[in-house]
Amino acid sequence: MATFQDRAQHAIAQLDKELSKYPVLNNLERQTSVPKVYVILGLVGVYTFLVFFNIAGEFLVNLAGFIIPGYYSLNALFTAGKADDTQWLTYWVVYAFFTVIESAVYAPYWFPFYYIFKFGLVLWMALPQTKYVFIFPLQLPTGREAIMNLLTQFSSGAQVVFHSFLQPVFARFFAGGSTSANLRAQADAATKAQ
Repeated sequence: MATFQDRAQHAIAQLDKELSKYPVLNNLERQTSVPKVYVILGLVGVYTFLVFFNIAGEFLVNLAGFIIPGYYSLNALFTAGKADDTQWLTYWVVYAFFTVIESAVYAPYWFPFYYIFKFGLVLWMALPQTKYVFIFPLQLPTGREAIMNLLTQFSSGAQVVFHSFLQPVFARFFAGGSTSANLRAQADAATKAQ
């Protein structure tokens, strides 16, 4: 059985291998003589520390909620597939909903360590590596298979939140097929009808 130190060294080696794909980090490692994995882990540690103690927590969490999904959203726009467009549009709707609710109820005042929880939620919704991953284990004696089947239909945490909470509330306002894909056709039909 591997010790904690062996597992940590293996994880660091895997991260180093992944980070080696980026020439900027390889240059930084050569210039500073500090392994790139330690630089990244240090930056992540400082970032998390600042968010945890709410030192510019709102800005840092919103930055993470914009930069990572923004990159993937732009990437999705330049691909031919529609599934990734739907995934990132869903993310932006859920993210905007949480941002509006957060400012309306001033959530940081009412919930201690609010930004660390929001940071975890944003990462869970945005990162493709967290697909089907839960922050907490499901402890449901009945219906667990049904829940897991439901989750495998969605490709991100944002879609889980959207289909579980937002869609049931707002779907009745969008019944009748009014989507952006056929909005122009509906406008033309309404103009011709007059």
